[in-house]
Amino acid sequence: MPKITTINPATEEEIESYDLMSEAEAFATVDACHAAFLDWRHKTHEERAPYLTAIAEGLRNHRDEIAELMTRETGKLLKDGKREVDLCAMIFDYTAENGPEVLADEERTHGKGKEGLVTYQPIGVIYSIQPWNFPLYQPVRVLAANLMAGNGCVLKHASICTGSGLLLEKICKEAGLPEDLFKVLVIDHDLSDKIITHDRVRGVTMTGSDGAGRHIGTKAAEALKKTVLELGSNDAYLVLEDADIETAVKFSVMGRLYNNGETCVSAKRFVVTDKVYDAFVDAFVDQMMQIEMGDPTRDETGLGPLSSQDQFETVRDQVEESVKNGAKVLCGGEVPERTGAYYPATVLGDVSPGMPAYDDEIFGPVAAVIRAKDDDDAMRIANDSRYGLGGGIFSKDVEKAKRLARDHFDTGMVRINSFGAADPNMPFGGVKDSGYGREHGGFGMKEFVNTKAVFLP
Repeated sequence: MPKITTINPATEEEIESYDLMSEAEAFATVDACHAAFLDWRHKTHEERAPYLTAIAEGLRNHRDEIAELMTRETGKLLKDGKREVDLCAMIFDYTAENGPEVLADEERTHGKGKEGLVTYQPIGVIYSIQPWNFPLYQPVRVLAANLMAGNGCVLKHASICTGSGLLLEKICKEAGLPEDLFKVLVIDHDLSDKIITHDRVRGVTMTGSDGAGRHIGTKAAEALKKTVLELGSNDAYLVLEDADIETAVKFSVMGRLYNNGETCVSAKRFVVTDKVYDAFVDAFVDQMMQIEMGDPTRDETGLGPLSSQDQFETVRDQVEESVKNGAKVLCGGEVPERTGAYYPATVLGDVSPGMPAYDDEIFGPVAAVIRAKDDDDAMRIANDSRYGLGGGIFSKDVEKAKRLARDHFDTGMVRINSFGAADPNMPFGGVKDSGYGREHGGFGMKEFVNTKAVFLP
């Protein structure tokens, strides 16, 4: 029987092996989820909320266990894993508290003052396809919203964090969530395509690369299934002429190395105006060189391994290709001779179009520095990308930065003089090749519902 074997990227040791489901087993799981949905859909939002609160409590009770497993499976820093669990518990609590109001029926009028009703009704089983970089957070942000909306959910997690997905399923069950309402599918990509077209699946949501998004979006569209796609990005952080350099460097280092650099909405391209270029680059490189790389379970470690040998090779090759095309290594860039998928904190200068560091997403601790003539040129360079997930602006003039973020930055999210990945109360999602649809902030609860109009006489 085909298996998935998970491997610790820090030690290269095998963790666990899991049998892949047959097509019959996977389809039966989807059918069982649909059957559970038929009961769940009739609960009120207020009746669903306590289940979400119980799951939040379960996550907190299993905080150390979850974080340790995520570190073993993906190499993320243990301290970051614990923060991830805390965020996920907050998401369930936020959804439980705000869901009933967000999804409440709305009274409207139609015709000549006749009464009407807009109601947000669940649609069925939602298929969630998620990556490895945040093994708990990625499935949770889909699960919490759709449970509150009244849907069921089946998850295909990335193979390297299969254990984390199954642990989440176990915690939900222990919290009292009805049997089969949330299930993990341990399947390969070919069978995943068949799940997309399964009659019981009513919507598909996926986080991953833009290439994978095109494939999954096409399969879903052929079956007339709605999708939400949160794809990659090469977010630009602008260092404007009036930026506070100390603040810019602090959050640029944080933004590039958070989660070992394996974050979709993180600082990747640093577009620095000529006026402050030398001051920023000197300080930025100095701080990146001081980052301690090593065992992800130690509190002192600032950078752990990449998630797998395959990911390590991808990042290495992207850096080498960028250098071949003219980029200059300002620090890092040399592969250490040690066990594990370790890649050092790296800064590339002289980055220009035609290089992976400029055009593509480097999913690792590699910063691309791009010189801009002035503030206007910096904004032009930031938008010169097929992606549009997030970005950032460093400027002492917050009102000016707010205008640029609101009116000119062609992305779904913008940070001003700060860095952060997600907040339960703010929408999360992008534009262009970074996908479409929104999660968090109440918006995700309405992505997979039937917005139904009821016309009263």
